[in-house]
Amino acid sequence: MAKDNKIRIAIVGVGNCASSLIQGLYYYKDAKDDDRIPGLMHVNLGGYRIRDIEVVAAFDVVDTKVGLDLSEAIYAFPNNTYKFCQVPKIGVKVQRGMTHDGLGKYLSTILKKAPGPTDDIVGILKETKADLLINYLPVGSEMATKWYMEQALKAGVGVINCIPVFIASSEYWGKRFQEAGLPIIGDDIKSQVGATITHRVLTSLFVDRGVRLDHTYQLNFGGNTDFMNMLERERLESKKISKTGAVTSMLPYKMNEEDIHVGPSDYVPWLKDRKFCYIKMEGTTFGDVPLNLEVKMEVWDSPNSAGVVIDAIRCLKLGLDRGLGGPLLEPASYFMKTPPVQYKDDICHEKTEAFIRGDGSN
Repeated sequence: MAKDNKIRIAIVGVGNCASSLIQGLYYYKDAKDDDRIPGLMHVNLGGYRIRDIEVVAAFDVVDTKVGLDLSEAIYAFPNNTYKFCQVPKIGVKVQRGMTHDGLGKYLSTILKKAPGPTDDIVGILKETKADLLINYLPVGSEMATKWYMEQALKAGVGVINCIPVFIASSEYWGKRFQEAGLPIIGDDIKSQVGATITHRVLTSLFVDRGVRLDHTYQLNFGGNTDFMNMLERERLESKKISKTGAVTSMLPYKMNEEDIHVGPSDYVPWLKDRKFCYIKMEGTTFGDVPLNLEVKMEVWDSPNSAGVVIDAIRCLKLGLDRGLGGPLLEPASYFMKTPPVQYKDDICHEKTEAFIRGDGSN
């Protein structure tokens, strides 16, 4: 496939994560190749720079966003993330997407669906010549995510699945994308330094230094709509699986289910897009002597993943350029909580750098 200097992206779900991503594209659009930008592997990644990423389509279902220019929609209610860049008019209107299970019970109390039918997603993706679709739907949107995967396959675009619905890590969907000759990176985006990556690294440290991990928990709470959504316990089942697996995959032994708890715990509206994380780890050292570790962390949730997504976008475009289909194993291992194959994070980094150079094993 011939290399194009532009990466045309379409976004499903114009929430806080989309807001941070789009703000970042403008905030760093003039970055030089030798700049060191927090959260990015490289300014020039495989020949693609931040300014090469162009948003060509966006889809949402709530009446505060549908019909607005994307530059306005990213700041519209209920978005409440950190505003670090005033985005100029983009000229991309937010189209009416498919709802399915995208609005949960609690979100439906504060949001109204936009009137009218679902727009022609496949037609729009083809007309705008989108290269890839980014899934930013709310946590628990199983049916909606699978519906959008079908649209991506029909439109012939790659996918970055940022939420914990298991697509790239699913044998069924991985095979579908492979047969279509379309690359996919998933599932469930890792933040730059978030609760899960911190918990993973500490778990690896315990293993590397010979400490047996006996009990651990990770409790998270915040004030964005994802935490509101996850008040519905059934909507966070896949999230808990994804976050727990990301941690336990670092262990060379199996922990009993009752000895590990990882997951969101509550919604605190006034925190807005801030997230608080508490991690506790109880272990055993030489002589069966106990070791206890506790961590408290506060982050702005959505900007914390935006740089990672920018790198994932560029890696997916490299996959398109190289004619790769199916899950891109190396980038997924570094960027996602539940990739098709889990590695330790230093190995993930090495493998992703090798992929960028073009000598990966995918």
